[in-house]
Amino acid sequence: MPACSCRRLIVFLLLTLVSISSTSISSTKVQAEDGWKAGVAKEVITPPEPMWMSGYAGRDKPAEGTLHELWAKAVVLQDPHGKTLVLVTLDLVGIDRQTSQKICKQLQDAHQLERSQIALSTSHTHTGPVVGSNLTTMYQFDERNQKLIDDYTVFLQARISSAVAKAFGALQPSVIRYGEGHCSVAVNRRNNREADVPMLRAAGMLNGPVDHTAPVLSVRSPEGKLRAVVFGYACHATVLSFFQWSGDWPGFAQIEIEKLHPDAIALFWAGCGADQNPLPRRTVEIAEAYGRQVATSVDQVLSSPMKEVKGGLTAQYQEIDLALGQLPSREQIEKDAASSDIFVVRRAKQLLRTIEKDGKLSQTYPYPIQVWGIGSDVNMVFLGGEVVVEYSLRLKAELPEPMTWVAGYSNDVMAYIPSARVLKEGGYEGASSMIYYGLPTVWSSSVEEDISRAVGEVRAKVRAH
Repeated sequence: MPACSCRRLIVFLLLTLVSISSTSISSTKVQAEDGWKAGVAKEVITPPEPMWMSGYAGRDKPAEGTLHELWAKAVVLQDPHGKTLVLVTLDLVGIDRQTSQKICKQLQDAHQLERSQIALSTSHTHTGPVVGSNLTTMYQFDERNQKLIDDYTVFLQARISSAVAKAFGALQPSVIRYGEGHCSVAVNRRNNREADVPMLRAAGMLNGPVDHTAPVLSVRSPEGKLRAVVFGYACHATVLSFFQWSGDWPGFAQIEIEKLHPDAIALFWAGCGADQNPLPRRTVEIAEAYGRQVATSVDQVLSSPMKEVKGGLTAQYQEIDLALGQLPSREQIEKDAASSDIFVVRRAKQLLRTIEKDGKLSQTYPYPIQVWGIGSDVNMVFLGGEVVVEYSLRLKAELPEPMTWVAGYSNDVMAYIPSARVLKEGGYEGASSMIYYGLPTVWSSSVEEDISRAVGEVRAKVRAH
């Protein structure tokens, strides 16, 4: 072959390689820009001054210090089609409907979101502050303490807004994976006496339904750097009952995960743990130990092969008219107003004010149900109220996707949500807890069927998109 022909062939081959390389680089860039994105951020929500704590009716004074900070944390997930979901986790015992609505409206307006795209999930720590009108009849405040609560609720809204804005600002290409661990911290408190738990646990004889799964969602950079860990567990955050701010065992679990992974933010959501307790309890050392146990379970999932989320994100939010049982007469309420039980008196006075204002008591409550489809395999169900464990077990069995994760204490914590069995048995979760939440009576006997059916209907809408 003549020398000039060889030179022309070499030039042609070089140009071809450059063209292929440029096309490959361009293709890679498009995939990165059009793929999954995520952003995560957090803000301290520890009250700036001493105020009343929530969760235990026996408290008789404000908080006296801080064991560790309380946090509002936000993770924003965005699929390749631009569909966005925002999860906000809060170190709080709960959140009331009015406060939740204000927060969500603010986020909707700021980020052009639909209500279904925002979920507020509380950890149910019993060493957090009173918020809004949550647990309205548990306490009665003077003007000064009520102002502290009102001011804190405004402060909380601002901090949540800031955390979400920062998470949106941190959006970047990400890989989203999921998995499940196992942890045996939770004990069914209705079926096991606290004093007997160590012996029963050692003998393998603990009774009652539990959900010991620890769902985990991880957010990593394309290079594999861990940026966020979203995890859940179904157990009350009731180890601590003193007068220092803390996230209880979920707070310690998040701290431990962030120690193990210093570049990541850990976000906790509470599962259906209304009848589940960490037992034994009462000391900081025990709270730390439970936190480490759950964190170890989560870390084992992170260090094992996790499945990558495939598909997209979908979301639906719906409120159903959840029926209450037989309402008390005005005569009965007036009788309760003269009771020797101060909590019954407070509820009665509140109900009488409602009758004066509205002319009657409502037979139903607007109960929030939210379902996210995270790829094709994961259902994330958010239920309002303190939900007992049987809802999680039932929905996992009934919904067809490989994984269904059920968060209680979400969007509006208005009361305990008993199963049909727990409602029939009564007790605190089935009946008397309604006093502290200010609702006029127990739920209707159809409560479990109504919620389970509605979740199925909402999930069908999610999967139809």
